Amino acid sequence: MKTAAAVLAVLLATTPTAPSPDGGLSQTVDPNQSQATGRVVLDTGHVDIGPRLQDGRWSIQIHDDHAVPSVWREPADTVLHVRDTALLEVPDDPAYAFLGAQPGEKVHVVPQTEKQGVVWIGWNTQDPAVMQAISRGVTLSLRGAQGPGDVTVYLQSGNLGAPQVLWNTAKPLPQPLWVETNTHTHANWVFTKPGNYQLAVDVTADLADGSTASASTMLRLAVGDATAPDYDTAFTAPPAAASGSAAAAAPDAREASSSFAAPALIGAGALAVLIIGGLVFRQSTVRRRAEREREATR
Repeated sequence: MKTAAAVLAVLLATTPTAPSPDGGLSQTVDPNQSQATGRVVLDTGHVDIGPRLQDGRWSIQIHDDHAVPSVWREPADTVLHVRDTALLEVPDDPAYAFLGAQPGEKVHVVPQTEKQGVVWIGWNTQDPAVMQAISRGVTLSLRGAQGPGDVTVYLQSGNLGAPQVLWNTAKPLPQPLWVETNTHTHANWVFTKPGNYQLAVDVTADLADGSTASASTMLRLAVGDATAPDYDTAFTAPPAAASGSAAAAAPDAREASSSFAAPALIGAGALAVLIIGGLVFRQSTVRRRAEREREATR
């Protein structure tokens, strides 16, 4: 019969080092940060998707913080490569049924806290020109998706609370997400099958001067070591919504995401410690195994 101490030892043995107090989310963006050119594959380090305002032109770009010094990159020239170092087993827990994968099945997980050897994908609204121009925040919408499997983006709090799904390509699109001004957030990105994915993303913002701005882009992701990064596959996503209709969707997005927008607002200091997806997966699986062992020894 296993003792409580033995069960605790199993839990401790499978728990990785705790994340830093701020989860690595504290950052500022240099207003003079340069624009990189040329095609690149990013398979490790910190990257953010975010709106950028240059000479009156709005765009969505990739903030590459892995480069020294940090640079902005065009999504058309960038492939985010999720290596097999991101593989994890889906836990035997009905709370993760939304992933669309069976318990024990291996999926690629980019966790919401940085993991060595895995590209760390987040988003920010920290471009200084953007922060000066927008009123309260932006609506970041997933408009379309193409790939061999499903993609799910979700948040989970450090106390192992219920997952909060932000985007799920198995559900009807578009899916709006409200993001406050001066926000830097990372979530768990789960890909159910290896291969190349294209995600159509829009951003819409109500500006301080009363006008509305919008921009669109296509994110390219290669999932799995055996997947060759693809810059060229065409994908015709549903057309972007007009500025008026996209702006009208923002209040619903604010309401749906109100529980995580404040913790992610680094500029206001309201940061909650976020837990990596791998830790959540492992602890859930170990917890279930321990429960089964206790039942078997009674």
